[in-house]
Amino acid sequence: MTDITELDALSLSRAIRERQLSCKDTMQAYLRHIEEANPAVNAIVSLRPQDELMDEAKKYDEMLARGQYLGWMHGMPQAPKDVTPVRGLRTTFGSPLLEHFIPQADAPAIARMRAAGALFIGKTNVPEFALGSQTYNNLFGPTRNALDRRLTAGGSSGGAAVALALNMLPVADGSDMMGSLRNPAAFNNVYGMRPSQGRVPSGTPDLFCQQLATDGPMARNIADLAMLLRTQAGRLENDPLSLREALPDEGLERSYKGCRIGWLGDLGGHLAFEPGVLELCEKALKKFETIGAQVETTAPPSSPEQMWDTWLTWRHFLLAGALGVHHADPERRAQLKPEAVWEIEQGLDMPASRLFGASLARSNLYRSVVRAFEEVDFLVLPAAQVFPFGVDIAWPRDIDGRAMDTYHRWMEVTILPSLTGCPALSVPAGFNAQGLPAGLQIIGRPGADWPVLQLGRAWEQAEF
Repeated sequence: MTDITELDALSLSRAIRERQLSCKDTMQAYLRHIEEANPAVNAIVSLRPQDELMDEAKKYDEMLARGQYLGWMHGMPQAPKDVTPVRGLRTTFGSPLLEHFIPQADAPAIARMRAAGALFIGKTNVPEFALGSQTYNNLFGPTRNALDRRLTAGGSSGGAAVALALNMLPVADGSDMMGSLRNPAAFNNVYGMRPSQGRVPSGTPDLFCQQLATDGPMARNIADLAMLLRTQAGRLENDPLSLREALPDEGLERSYKGCRIGWLGDLGGHLAFEPGVLELCEKALKKFETIGAQVETTAPPSSPEQMWDTWLTWRHFLLAGALGVHHADPERRAQLKPEAVWEIEQGLDMPASRLFGASLARSNLYRSVVRAFEEVDFLVLPAAQVFPFGVDIAWPRDIDGRAMDTYHRWMEVTILPSLTGCPALSVPAGFNAQGLPAGLQIIGRPGADWPVLQLGRAWEQAEF
């Protein structure tokens, strides 16, 4: 029989449901594989004691024997991202300030995964407070790329992507503010999706302003990813911006004859790219043509310079609000990484006029994107501007001779969906001559999560 950890999530789910596999055997197989694979990459942290997990798996088997089946994730090992609250499970945010923090309640997406039967075994590693697309922190150290241990996993859902790619988890959850589901998916050759804003309820203390980040799914194939998104998604009455419309009850297969895809490339020369990234992505675009779609170069829907300024204003404002309590205390401030301090200090005492101007600019960008979708059915961008880089490099200081003026400028390619709330799916785009991976973002109109997944499914199955 195929090793249990090599099964895709839906096959594992069926095997457990039909009692071809026990939850206990499943847990034992995953814990054994984690013991073998994790030390080299440091993807899973705060792993719970093995005897506790085996006892829980046994209880899940006893439930099945009594005819109690929780759902498709019954007995499935999961390690949520270490910025996502899980009741009773240490959640550090990658910071020594929260080294011993034990949440008393689940985040909404986690509660839904728990209700579907997920068994939480630990957490996946993150950069401190999920800041930056390079997963390292002073508590647990760096997470290494699944394909090359010398390189970064990306971030901030880097631990999730690596655990998934190396079969230490059947599916994985993550969150995305600035490509944190999309970049590590590309760097580790898996699928990661930022859902439409409001598709997965946030559970954040601020329900009205905190709109740039969202939880979402990662998987090794589209069917598994779609199933996890169905589990995470859905209206939450105490979240006023969560979407009322459910995901459609239809399959992933459809025709793409005549589908129009707009290629945004480098946003008219605005974005810097490491040599080879754009070329690899442009070659991968031909895969859309094999399924009947038409690809055309499309102009940016708005000024890239204004989009970046809008992004910085919103991000500074939100991070100063969320992390300002740590900065206000000199002892706690000293334990923040420099990038966090910079973000907070840029947001402190921000004039209301600047924030209002950024809100207007974001509103105009949204209108421009909606108009763009009158001409094309989907927009496509690279998922990152560089290939995976050395794990000892905090962030790229320049790209092809162009200086990066902030620690996240090299991920500017991800901000369009984040600002507009559009769904964006990172799909593998192939490898360069050195074996380094790249990814593409498939971007749909706001709320069109399922059409994006359907196109991802066609991409996955296409011959190329």
